Amino acid sequence: QVQLVESGGGLVQPGGSTRLSCAASGSIFSVNIMGWYRQAPGKQRELVAGITSGGTTNYDDSVKGRFTISRDNAKNTVYLQMNSLTPEDTAVYYCNAVVVNRLGIRGNYWGQGTQVTVSS
Repeated sequence: QVQLVESGGGLVQPGGSTRLSCAASGSIFSVNIMGWYRQAPGKQRELVAGITSGGTTNYDDSVKGRFTISRDNAKNTVYLQMNSLTPEDTAVYYCNAVVVNRLGIRGNYWGQGTQVTVSS
């Protein structure tokens, strides 16, 4: 069993910053790619940023230069630093991870989601 637990988010003023964290725990052998997705009301879930275990990153064009994804492999934790936030960034943010468990089985896991609201 693998769990992803997110923290951070909340209400942020336009132009402000916040940081999301997501820790993977449980029967883990290795954590491969980790990422953040978001889903705004009435829209499909979309990839925001991803990072491999080696540190290679990719970003959606809408967040390039404003968001930074990073990870601590020793803690199986991924972070999303979000700067220069706009109301268009308002969404539920979900952590995602591809994990190989101690039985050697690879699975795709999701966090419970954390709300980020950008508003004055």
